[in-house]
Amino acid sequence: MKHTEEYTGRFLVLLDPDNSEQGMAAMQSRAGAGRAERIRGSATADVAEILDRGGPVVFEELGVAVVDVAPDQLPALRATAQEESAILATERERVLYASQITAAPADYLRGYQDGVEELVSHALEFFDQSTLADVRTAGLDEAQATWGLQATRVMECAFSGQGVKIAVLDTGVDLSHPDLTGRSVETMSFVAGQSIDDVQGHGTHCIGTACGPKAPRVLPRYGVAFEAEIFAGKVLSNQGSGTDGQILAGINWAVANGCRVISMSLGAPTQLGEGFSQVYEHVARRAMRAGTLIVAAAGNESDRPDTVNPVGHPANCPSIMAVAALDRNEKIAFFTDAGLNPDGGQVDIAAPGVDVYSAWPQPTEHKRLMGTSMATPHVAGIVALLAQANPTATAAELKSLLLAGARRLPIPGVDVGAGLVQAP
Repeated sequence: MKHTEEYTGRFLVLLDPDNSEQGMAAMQSRAGAGRAERIRGSATADVAEILDRGGPVVFEELGVAVVDVAPDQLPALRATAQEESAILATERERVLYASQITAAPADYLRGYQDGVEELVSHALEFFDQSTLADVRTAGLDEAQATWGLQATRVMECAFSGQGVKIAVLDTGVDLSHPDLTGRSVETMSFVAGQSIDDVQGHGTHCIGTACGPKAPRVLPRYGVAFEAEIFAGKVLSNQGSGTDGQILAGINWAVANGCRVISMSLGAPTQLGEGFSQVYEHVARRAMRAGTLIVAAAGNESDRPDTVNPVGHPANCPSIMAVAALDRNEKIAFFTDAGLNPDGGQVDIAAPGVDVYSAWPQPTEHKRLMGTSMATPHVAGIVALLAQANPTATAAELKSLLLAGARRLPIPGVDVGAGLVQAP
């Protein structure tokens, strides 16, 4: 499903972290913003309800506020941002989605099936009734492990993610899933009135890929960092959408809890020539200084070969790793967005994102999906393996190691960045 840019009417305000009180005071006195509630990432209060009330909030770890000002106060807000040194940037708050792929073009199917003797009986589904043939290509027998784990050399890796915290910010998780029994899972819902329970399914699938078990109840193995500590943040609703405020609240929580990597299979479309979010860019930089690397889906807005769209928000920020999707033949997936905007907006790395088998809420338990959403948790899980292998590495060093270890592909960097992600 393709989405257009959508906004909530609220604003994101990037504050000088050394002078946030002055910035908020200026907005209160000059732009009519109310008194802000300060949200700490380790808070046990109901952050979702605070966000839902619509009043100003400040995320302590990030130095970002979300404010709602009356239309007649907008000129005052903009003037305050220009004149007040404690306010670094203001932006409209967007709505973001777990993008849905509803169909694969016939010519893509034909190319995907090239050299394969037969189709397996069931179809690949993505949320609703979307389909793509589940093809078993030569040399990638999935009897023991998924093609994605094989292509990324996870099965040859000696590391498990033990002692590393991974945050997956998505639609929640099925905590009763048999493949998660006995795992360390911390949860927080940032969606008012909705529990962490994953009605949509997208979050459980992404958590399964990043952190699924070494020995699932039913083969094949599909999880990368099988001993990582899971932090499941529900930032997207049961309908698969969320706001910048909810996503930033999830990032705030993950950074405060010492997560080494944040996986975000979500986004909003961008246009050619559009710049990246200054708020998210500074948030990503601040997260990296705190030891947390953010990886995000490049976006599914393309319909190759005829239509190729630029990397979406927030993956288009230079300090957020944008992940493209590959199919089993190591070709770029038809839906994957590209690094078309010169000012940021690059693709950093690619990962398996078509015909990806992983966990799904019960009673189904497992399902095959496609999307840059499916590629992103492969990368997040491998970051956790790198973090275990290099316990003193900074987030910037983990990023460099990840890019240096990627396998180069005969595909332009604008599509796949450094290439196919590889486990250490």
